Amino acid sequence: MSALAGILAERGHSVSGSDPKDGPVVERLRRLGVQVFQEQTAATISSIRDGTTSSPLVVISSAVPETNPELMEARRLGLPVCHRSDVLAALINAQASIAVAGSHGKTTTSTLIASLLATAEQDPTAVIGGVVPAFGSNGRNGNGRLLVAEADESDGSLVKFRPQLGILTNIELDHTDHYPDLAALVATLQRFAAGSSRLLANRDCPILRQHFDASHWWSTETAEGVAFAAIPLEERGDGTRLAFYENGERVGELDLPLPGRHNLSNAAAALAACRLEGVPFEALARAVADLRTPGRRFDFRGCWQGRMVVDDYAHHPSEVGATLKMARLMLDTGRTSLPAVPRRIVAVFQPHRYSRTAQFLEGFARELALADAVLLAPLYPAGEAPIPGISSDALGRSVQAQAPGITVTVTSGLDDLARQLDEQSGEGDLVLAMGAGDVNSLWDRLARLSVGSTELVA
Repeated sequence: MSALAGILAERGHSVSGSDPKDGPVVERLRRLGVQVFQEQTAATISSIRDGTTSSPLVVISSAVPETNPELMEARRLGLPVCHRSDVLAALINAQASIAVAGSHGKTTTSTLIASLLATAEQDPTAVIGGVVPAFGSNGRNGNGRLLVAEADESDGSLVKFRPQLGILTNIELDHTDHYPDLAALVATLQRFAAGSSRLLANRDCPILRQHFDASHWWSTETAEGVAFAAIPLEERGDGTRLAFYENGERVGELDLPLPGRHNLSNAAAALAACRLEGVPFEALARAVADLRTPGRRFDFRGCWQGRMVVDDYAHHPSEVGATLKMARLMLDTGRTSLPAVPRRIVAVFQPHRYSRTAQFLEGFARELALADAVLLAPLYPAGEAPIPGISSDALGRSVQAQAPGITVTVTSGLDDLARQLDEQSGEGDLVLAMGAGDVNSLWDRLARLSVGSTELVA
């Protein structure tokens, strides 16, 4: 929503909105001329309407309930109301665009595409779900030919998009609050693919191979039978040396400053997309060195009491596993982008949604067992009603059953989590906080524990 608000404001529209929390994103919108209300009340709608004869368009996301007082007032007044995906579709469909969809890696892949295009002087517009380090924002209004957008599948609204190039990173069942089974998710993404002029897809994903007919495939496993391949030559804790292939021919070697196979696949997709849009390989080879992942993707926050604290958005078993394996690579290879090679991996995890936790309880436990110690925050419901027997306690028991030798601590809240972390971790540990809820506030809570101390270094 904030990315859309910023782009529309930069394009000359009068934009207003509300957010009860202040922060860098809100401050940036204010600087762009967006009127931001901190209280969400019916009076907000009256304030926006004052002094204008035109009828404002009210834009909502799937996270806005029908009981929201602003939405209720807008409906009472008969104002036009549309979903955020309608606004994004209008932007995507109005110019040459690249839309990135899939179960995992959307934010990172779209960030890498936009970053490569910007460094290669293509001046793209970008609408992305995370903060792009190269822009310092999740949205960018460029003057170039291309728009790069993250196409979220969580509510099915991405079927409205008609990109010039659609990208599918992978498919795995998720968002079980919306999709009853994998077939329903596949059907939705097939509609997205059908609306794309061209489709670039990950050949390494068996579900994509089975259900999709892409015009271009990429792989990190083989250069045969695919349009693009990024084959790892050396995998380290601070990056990957790779050979890049186009239609089976090796075109060069690159040093990707992002570790992990999942990031290699994301980068392969980004490089392939840019090549399909005509960006010279030489320009991309120069731009790769500056690539960084978006905010909350293995995001180093700082050092606390000798521990290195990293924030990550992982909230599906596959994402948790990929993040932990990347961290383990740092220990195993002795190479890291962190201030030091970690001594141990302390996984802090906040389950997100009852429905997801119920569906993947054993999967979460299996992946969390890759850590040396596990601390669990209370489950973040995201508006869902409780499911009997599903809780962080249940997940903790499952982790302990998977790995009896590691310490598993279930905490009563985020403040208790910070206190327990003080006791359960030590100097040199990597504290890896994962989840899509408010576990990202852990750094601030640790900071409060360190008031008067010099041991907090951002």
